[in-house]
Amino acid sequence: MKTEIKGHTIILKDTTEDFESFVAKITTEYYQFKDKNIILDGLQLKNFDLKEVSLLKDVLKIHQKNKKSLVLVVQGINFNKVPNYITIVPTILEAHDLIEMDEIERDLFN
Repeated sequence: MKTEIKGHTIILKDTTEDFESFVAKITTEYYQFKDKNIILDGLQLKNFDLKEVSLLKDVLKIHQKNKKSLVLVVQGINFNKVPNYITIVPTILEAHDLIEMDEIERDLFN
């Protein structure tokens, strides 16, 4: 897993091409980036199945309680079938934009 920090956001890039292993690594190392917004860069994932998103449910719950955003970036899926508990976008730029909007919203309502 490669990491890149940009301000209040960390980008985690999968190097295994196996989403289950990627999620396991994120879960075990979560304490390192729990205070940052997270972009999961899965652009290199081949054969990504939306069913695998459920593997992120526990991390998502914890991260939302910490009032931080988590966005998954993947391509080649039907975005109309994405579960409502996770945000998935096709580009890193869109992920950054969504996180900025979330930050603004949190600032306004806190």
